[in-house]
This record gives sequence, C-alpha cells and structure tokens, in this order.
Amino acid sequence: MIKESETIELIELLKDDVSKEVIAFANTEGGTIYIGIDDQGNTVGVDPIDESYTRLTNMIRDSIVPDVTLFVRYELLAKSIIKITVAEGTAKPYFLRKNGIKPSGVYVRQGASSVPASWEQIRQFIKIADGDAFESARSLQQALTFSDAEAEFRQQQVPFSDDKYVTLGIQDAEKNLFTNLALLLSDQCPHSIKVAVFEDPAMTVFLDRREFSGSVLKQLRDTYAYLMLNNRTRSIITGLDRRDLIDYPPEAIREALLNALIHRDYSFSGSIIISLNQAGMTFVSIGGLLPGLTTNDIKAGISQARNKQLAQVFFRLKHIEAYGTGIRRIFALYYQSGASPEITVTENTFRITLPNMNESYSGSRTETTPPLRLSDISKPAATAQMQAILDYLSQHGTLNDTDIMILLGLKRTRAYQVARRMADWGLIRIQGRGQNKQYTLPQ
Repeated sequence: MIKESETIELIELLKDDVSKEVIAFANTEGGTIYIGIDDQGNTVGVDPIDESYTRLTNMIRDSIVPDVTLFVRYELLAKSIIKITVAEGTAKPYFLRKNGIKPSGVYVRQGASSVPASWEQIRQFIKIADGDAFESARSLQQALTFSDAEAEFRQQQVPFSDDKYVTLGIQDAEKNLFTNLALLLSDQCPHSIKVAVFEDPAMTVFLDRREFSGSVLKQLRDTYAYLMLNNRTRSIITGLDRRDLIDYPPEAIREALLNALIHRDYSFSGSIIISLNQAGMTFVSIGGLLPGLTTNDIKAGISQARNKQLAQVFFRLKHIEAYGTGIRRIFALYYQSGASPEITVTENTFRITLPNMNESYSGSRTETTPPLRLSDISKPAATAQMQAILDYLSQHGTLNDTDIMILLGLKRTRAYQVARRMADWGLIRIQGRGQNKQYTLPQ
C-alpha cells in the first residue's frame, strides 16, 4: 500500500491544490503525486479520466511560474489513477502565478506536507538561481507599474515599452519576470532618499526634513529640485557691480546625488541620507567601495559600478556622460575655492561632503586679506568644457551658441546649459538676445 512521505503525496480528488504540491516538490528534491488515491492509500480513481487529465495538465501549465512543465511527467495508471512525477527544478522559486513570489505563493516539502516557504528560503532560492547580482535577480514583487519611468524616458526621447524590457534589463528573457532593476525603476520602489536641513553645526536642530520615494528616476528629480531650493545665493557688491554667489555648484550637487543613487547597495534596506547645514551638504549611501578600490582610486576617476545596469539606464537617459568622471568633476568644481569636498568610506557606507563655498570664501578672509575679487571667484568654477570656452574668448573676444556647439561637440540644448551656468557664475557675460546673442568675457 502506498503511503504519504517526504517524496510521495496522495490526492483523492483533482483540485487546485495539486499545483501547490507540484511547486513544493519542484522547489525541494522532487517527488511523486498520485491522484485517485486517498490519504489511507485506498484507490478511488478519477472520473472522468480524460477530462481530468486535460484539466490537470492545463492547470499546472497555466498556474505555476516559472514554467515547470519541463520537470513534470504524467502517466495514466490502472484503475483511473494519474501519476505525476516532479523533478527538482532549476529556476527556483516556483510559485503560484496568482499569489506571486511570497510565502502564500511559494511552497516547499517538509516531511509529508507541503508548506509555505519562509522569506529567507525564498531569498536563498533566488540567490542560488540568479547569482549574487542584485539588479538581475528576480524581484520579490511582480505587480509593478512604471508611470514615472515612462515619463522620464519619454522626456529624454528614449524608447520604453514592453518589447524593450529585456534589452533594458528589467525583465528576465527566459522567465519573463521582472528583475530588481525593474523594482528600482518602478513606482513601487521600496527605497527612498531622506533629506534633513539643520540649523546648527552639530546637526541636532531641524529646520526641515523631507523623504522622497517612488521610482529612483523620480527621486532623482524631486531630490535635486529640493536641494536647489536650499542652495542659497549670496551677493558681493564691488563698486557698482553686484556679484551673486551660490552656496554649492549645481553640477556638484547633481553629481553627488547621481553617485549616491547609482552606486548604493540596494540589497540592504534603508535610505540615502542627505544632511545640510550652514557649513556643508553631506550625502551618505549604503555600501562602501567595491573590493580592490580605494578612495584615491575614485578621486583619480577609476570607477567600478556596483549596479551596472542601473548605470546604463542613467547613461541612456543622458544623466551621466561617462563612467568615473563624476567624483573628479566635483573636485574640479571646488578647485581653489578655499575648501575641498571630503570623502569618508566605511565597510558599509560611502559619504561625500560638499563644503559651502560661500562659507569657505568668508571663512578664509582676515582683516589683512583684501576683498574678494570677481576674477578670484570665477576661477574655481571652470570645468574642462568651460575652460575651452574661456580660452576661445581670450583669443577671439566673442562667440555664440553655434560656436559653442561646434567647439564642444554638443547639441544646442546642452551647449545653452553650459553657457547659462557660466553666465550664472560670472565666468562670461551675455550680450543681446535671440540670433544676436553673443558671449564675452566679463570686464
């Protein structure tokens, strides 16, 4: 007489629970299911056999994800008994399509019973099947929407549709399941950025605090906008000239924020933390440097992306221009500013602090120090692109937007952004409007 065991399951009547048993065996070490035999081992048979057989095969094919049919074999035995042999699967965890990758959908064999898997078992299944790469592993959440991602891709004129999911890395080509990269880009992204503005140097008295959630693409835009609202402008008047100075170079904020989003370790929960006070702006992200890298390496422009596919998405969307240049660009923006950004790395965190340039300027002045000159202020803000424009103006006197496009090899919008930033920082002057607009060096 057949008895239930760790590898044998007896089912008297065909019902939906069969899928649960198939999943449990496929997620464990395989086993055999007999339909038409009761728990005591008595043969009762299945009637009608042909209809039941068809219903059974359709049920297992349609209700279990990933496709488990390669590991399932059916036999019709005497006395209208159906034998199902299930081999251990290679794409664990298998789960009920209607319930998803969670304990109510994932089952394992425990003794003579099929029981819900624990969250830790599910994570281990995914890690073994998909490897350690967080981005490409299957997302525990599959009910994902992408309204913010679609808007961002559309704004940047980059295709984003179902047929692009595999290419972008947000869907697994073999299993047609969303990856963790999809989770990060989705409206349901569980990670966030927390920003706190403090009144005091010790960062104990709050002026304001915000948390930004949703797709990492939405977090990027929302957080940057908020940081810029807190990026104050101060004025220096020399004679008849007024010079507006911003606390932090906008490009430095942008690069520090992108670095935190792209390089953080998303396998850990917790938020990116950004703190501001009068002295500086600090970005703290989870995950230290990858093995083999040092702080000096990243300052020199050596980059090893922890989230390569996420970095590629940001590259496609033109948020980053090249790997490894962000940190170097930040330090270049602070060249000769009186203070330099600080990087602190621990085993599990990466911290970069942007000094308040206006505080640095005022803090470096003494009673015997002459007033800050406009020419002194303009030098630290010059990037390589800006310096090329300054060199051109030194030789030719004037240039226009078309000249900048040709000189730097940029499209019109990007050329305008570079020129606008230089004008804001006082590196160049704008004369005229429209087709008559020209740029010159400040007098």
